[in-house]
Amino acid sequence: MKLTRRTLLASAAAAAVASPVLANPEIADMVVVFKSSRRMVLYSNGTPLRDYDIGLGWAPTGNKSFEGDGRTPEGSYYINRRNPNSAFHLSLGISYPDPNQVAAAAAEGRNPGGEIFIHGGLGKRRQLGDWTAGCIAVSDREIEEIWQMVPNGALVVIQP
Repeated sequence: MKLTRRTLLASAAAAAVASPVLANPEIADMVVVFKSSRRMVLYSNGTPLRDYDIGLGWAPTGNKSFEGDGRTPEGSYYINRRNPNSAFHLSLGISYPDPNQVAAAAAEGRNPGGEIFIHGGLGKRRQLGDWTAGCIAVSDREIEEIWQMVPNGALVVIQP
């Protein structure tokens, strides 16, 4: 396809519609994931701001032990990176694994894994329910909102 001013403007307009900017986004200082109920809540100073349905790893029961187990980790982490070019629209990196998790996996001769994110993609064809390799999935529209509200350094608590 030939890039013209018209196609570039149309593309920019479509992106603006697909990625609305919140007028005054509230800033969340904590994200709590409730694995058993498949819910994620954003908090600011203890006050709930937003609540989302989520998808988890394909084997969601129990704590993540090693790469490839399909589990979503449990515990306290923080947002440590952002990927605007994620294969799952946008993604916020979670600081898994911690040093204890690295040591526990090493004691079993395993790699603890990593690359755990909150990302989009939930609800797309063949991506309903628990389907990730251990990440937390929301819809593309929801990750756009979360991206604006959750800064690097925000606490992430993942409960069973």
